[in-house]
Amino acid sequence: MKTALITGASSGIGREFARQYAVRGYRLILSARRKDVLEELSRELDTECVIMAVDLSDEGQCLKLLEDLREEKIDVLINNAGFGLAGDFLHSDLQRELSMIRVNDIALHILLKGILQKMNEKGEGTIVNVCSSAGLIPGGPYMATYYASKSYAVSLTRAVVQELKEAGSNVYVCALCPGPVDTDFNRNAGVTFSLKGITPQQCVSECLKEMEKRKTIIVPSATMKLAMLFSRLVPASVLVKITGHQQKKKTGQS
Repeated sequence: MKTALITGASSGIGREFARQYAVRGYRLILSARRKDVLEELSRELDTECVIMAVDLSDEGQCLKLLEDLREEKIDVLINNAGFGLAGDFLHSDLQRELSMIRVNDIALHILLKGILQKMNEKGEGTIVNVCSSAGLIPGGPYMATYYASKSYAVSLTRAVVQELKEAGSNVYVCALCPGPVDTDFNRNAGVTFSLKGITPQQCVSECLKEMEKRKTIIVPSATMKLAMLFSRLVPASVLVKITGHQQKKKTGQS
């Protein structure tokens, strides 16, 4: 039986990945901060589940998670843990921003590197870094740190993919970059999206289909694909202004 490790599995996209991999017959290792929520999810799923309650904003706990997984054969990593934060940079909370960077970037980096090394040794495996369409845009005023954190994740993914290709590795790595998804992200980030969000089910289902084609950057939904195409045609300085205007609307500032 193959094993999938899913971080941020307690809600939203992570929870949906757990459901869809369970249907595919995978054994699951579920990670998030809240053990009770993970246990509730495990009772719902018709597969073996291992629960690992970890706060990925703590680098020490990230490294301990890797150590605890040392004997595990992981076939799929869904590197999903992350959150957002809205507000103007001058007044946004520094500690919340640093916590977000630790989860969105440092934890993602640690797990990507550690699990990738294991997979490369055995010559196969799949890693999905759950990023955001925000990571494909040159900047996001009023969610500046969040956009920057997702740009880091996308850039890292692209570089690692090229290195693996040049090394002849069979390990597949990709970045899932959705637009708005109907999850707890909006409430936690303090934003209201102007575009209608897609469901976690649609997001994950489209991702899994694109993974079969071994795409590096996966953008679910036709609407967001068109939006990303438009963004490539607009000068960066103009796009940042447009993005900032949209972010102000999300946070109720305009």
